[in-house]
Amino acid sequence: MIYEVRTYTLKPGSVQAYEENFEEALNERVKLSPLAAFWHTDIGPLNQVISVWPYENLEERNRIRGEAVKSGKWPPRHDDLIVNMESEIWYPAEFMRPFMGEQELGNIYEMRIYTYKPGSINEAMKKWGDAIEYREKYSKLALGMYTDIGGLNKWMHVWPYADLQDRNETRAKSMQDPNWPPPTREFIVKQENKILIPSSFSPMH
Repeated sequence: MIYEVRTYTLKPGSVQAYEENFEEALNERVKLSPLAAFWHTDIGPLNQVISVWPYENLEERNRIRGEAVKSGKWPPRHDDLIVNMESEIWYPAEFMRPFMGEQELGNIYEMRIYTYKPGSINEAMKKWGDAIEYREKYSKLALGMYTDIGGLNKWMHVWPYADLQDRNETRAKSMQDPNWPPPTREFIVKQENKILIPSSFSPMH
């Protein structure tokens, strides 16, 4: 299984219009393959929308995207709203639950992306695998993936919460656990985070 994460930066004030266009075209697109999640940023880099698409492999991804474009009903209208487009291919960590359709997980999501030193990703994943059960005592991991195509040496973990207060309280509790966080700080060269709001049509919400 692979996941394509597409991040579009939009013109200020145009997120709602873009989401409406996306939803309008989505019914035809999901006949070819499912959407895992669709969010827009609320805290962090603003005016971004993020879609997550699962595929069995790159061959399926390329075939389905070709069929979608050939149908003439995809991609959605964007009315010159897009400023920048990024696409990355991610592989799920062994301990990540696979995308299984509709999932009601939270009202907000925190996406944390760590860039590790070259050559350290395998060791970092091992340490995460050893520690994740302790973190999930407080809240469940929605997505945990590392890059294969795009920006390399990146690790993404996404956590659902009821609201920002729940996020702050949960993180405070987890940081008191002696088994968390995993000891990977020596590998980290960059950290980013985004607070995301799921769109009404997002399967993960």
